[in-house]
Amino acid sequence: MAMLLPLIPMIPLQAAELDAAEQARIQHLSEILRCVVCQNQTLADSQAELAQDIKRELQAQVLAGSSDEAVLAFMVQRYGDFVLYRPPLKPSTWALWFGPLLLLGLGGGWLFRVLARPQRSQAMSSVVSSVEESSP
Repeated sequence: MAMLLPLIPMIPLQAAELDAAEQARIQHLSEILRCVVCQNQTLADSQAELAQDIKRELQAQVLAGSSDEAVLAFMVQRYGDFVLYRPPLKPSTWALWFGPLLLLGLGGGWLFRVLARPQRSQAMSSVVSSVEESSP
């Protein structure tokens, strides 16, 4: 029996224990939290094992009477700002907010430079050939 005690938290909570308001809160919270494994899915959409564990923790906190703010604060404390699907804009999350734009800008600049290079070399070769033709 003592060997089964660690497995008790893994048992999903019964839906009958939750009323409609609690289910709605859990659904809302799972839509604003990110799966830390999938990274591009909300908890509501993810089927990853860790996401299921986080959902169980979410249910347990809602059943314990924690407010939405308290639940979100707990999740941020445990997993960092990245767990929020829309993390707050602050220096530690600038990479999350501006990183994709920076990469897009760098990629666009590199692409422009690569595509512009053959045109310059063609222009230079035509100038060189015209200079050679005009030379006696």
